[in-house]
Amino acid sequence: MELYNGRPESNEGRLPREIRVYDFLDELGLEYVRTDHEHADHMEDCYEIDAVLDAMICKNLFLCNRQKTQFYLLMMPGDKVFKTKELSSQIGSARLSFASPEDMEKYLDIQPGAVSIMGLINDTENHVRLLVDEDILNSEYLGCHPCVSTSSMRLKTNDIFGPFLTAVHHDKTVVRLTGE
Repeated sequence: MELYNGRPESNEGRLPREIRVYDFLDELGLEYVRTDHEHADHMEDCYEIDAVLDAMICKNLFLCNRQKTQFYLLMMPGDKVFKTKELSSQIGSARLSFASPEDMEKYLDIQPGAVSIMGLINDTENHVRLLVDEDILNSEYLGCHPCVSTSSMRLKTNDIFGPFLTAVHHDKTVVRLTGE
């Protein structure tokens, strides 16, 4: 895997959802490096990629409440175990579960395996609440997909939770997950 500064030289073979991410980041003037790779649909696939990117391995989960009226994007370190009960009590929502691929595409324009904070670009009506484990905020860099699972990017954590979140009109809710 090779690292590249910024967007691909050509849009050929790239999905519109990926190009929208690069356009958005470039418009904000945010610096990023990226790499292209085979599909990385699971955390195991991401370890090698994140070693190349030299960024925190981040697990992104798209969740909803039982009634499917509230949707959440949870960002947590890849080495932590997700415990529904632990998160539910912190955000006041009982019975969290994984949201459907249809809802993922509807609200974030992302397919399973490519979930990332970059999907908030597509959530213009703020249907999705961003939840961030406190440990994510402690790393200098964050790795994420540009809404496809065949590329990954590294951005400064402060850029993501500063100018990026402001531009997509979202706030973050910081949670503390022990994974125990």
